[in-house]
Amino acid sequence: MGKPKKKFKLFDAVLMSVCVVLVVESAAPSAAIGASQFFWWILLLVLFFIPYGFVSAELGTTYDDEGGIYDWVKKAFGRKWGGRVAWFYWINYPIWMASLAVLFMEVIEQIFTIQISTPVAIICQLIFIWLICFISCFPVSDSKWILNVAAFCKVFIMLSLGVLGIYHAVTKGVANDFSLPHLLPSFDLKSLSFMSVILFNFLGFEVVTSLASDMENPKKQIPQALIYGGLLIVFFYLLAAFGMGVAIPTEELSTSGGLVESFILLIGGLNPFVVIIGLLFMFTLIANLVSWALGVNYVAMYAAHHNDMPAVFGIQNKKNEMPVGASVINGIVASLLVIATPLIPNENIFWAFFALNVVALLFSYILMFPAFLKLRKIDPDRERPFKVKAGPFMLKCITYVPMVLLIVTLFFSVVPLSSDEMGEKIPILIGTVVATIIGEICIRYAFKKKKYPEKEQK
Repeated sequence: MGKPKKKFKLFDAVLMSVCVVLVVESAAPSAAIGASQFFWWILLLVLFFIPYGFVSAELGTTYDDEGGIYDWVKKAFGRKWGGRVAWFYWINYPIWMASLAVLFMEVIEQIFTIQISTPVAIICQLIFIWLICFISCFPVSDSKWILNVAAFCKVFIMLSLGVLGIYHAVTKGVANDFSLPHLLPSFDLKSLSFMSVILFNFLGFEVVTSLASDMENPKKQIPQALIYGGLLIVFFYLLAAFGMGVAIPTEELSTSGGLVESFILLIGGLNPFVVIIGLLFMFTLIANLVSWALGVNYVAMYAAHHNDMPAVFGIQNKKNEMPVGASVINGIVASLLVIATPLIPNENIFWAFFALNVVALLFSYILMFPAFLKLRKIDPDRERPFKVKAGPFMLKCITYVPMVLLIVTLFFSVVPLSSDEMGEKIPILIGTVVATIIGEICIRYAFKKKKYPEKEQK
């Protein structure tokens, strides 16, 4: 007989949650909130991440189909809403790919002190995009070593930035005021606009719940992984944010170049260590895209196979069954975005794309929470390997508080509420409207391809 399958232990589950959820490139946008972000991180850990973790844990272990969040919403609210979720969950990825392609080139310019012309930069960005797409067409995109190496790089970068920040604060002082009044919440429009980034930084825990069948005791380990992983994630983000806050005044912090610039200022110049940090940072950008590609592409392919997304997303490699159709569409959309960068009226192209990516991803999670409550009602007899133990009132809090937070932060992220925000938010608003319209057209076209029972056509 063969050896028994090795079970996932608590340490593995916590490490996986940190690997998947921790995203280094969003540390600078989060730090742009200022000192009050420390308050917001802790508050949103309690009001959003923990409820979101429990909801995704129950849904992920109860409905473990390949469709993930699309399947959950479809079961609760019907095909069209499932299709919309699948669309937004997918469309965020090529937009994210375009934003990281832009950031990749900016990091190269920073660490090698060179100026790259726009045409050359676009060509390099296209190479970056299609390299990711090519790798994503093979099972290597799910290789464990990519996550493990990327996790080491992420933790090393965050710890280095935090330790250097503490040393600099003790020996030379800080660039921002970290006194109690400044640590209290700020309700200015800029801070509220960046709140969506903190929520974005918490997403991805449902990937960990997919490992429930490999865990020794999922009922105990999933909530432990949620709590320990969440605390570690917040710790690393705040450590990095402190380092950036020590180095650069908040009003001068760049959402794209802030991380590398912080290392340069904390160390006192561009040296080999900063170059190494920059190279590790660039690797995490690639690893993030490669490690997320499989999940995003499989959801799009699964929805296409159920006629809720265009058929092109359902194309597979016959040898390895990888979703090559979604990968190619990813490359086309991301390529069009980077080619269009000279036409976008926003000086910070990375933030324009990254903010739009955040908006699209947050949209896809809104219905997950009411789907959790509805599936409890319409499918009560389903076996739930992990079940949230709470009374009716607490279940409603777990459902509606995170949903309201998503809606409110999306509003402040997209809608310009002052003349100063027009230049930054109008492109994001236009991009959101265009993505929604195209999504509705694609969903309606796919929906007509096959007739389902009347009760499912909601």
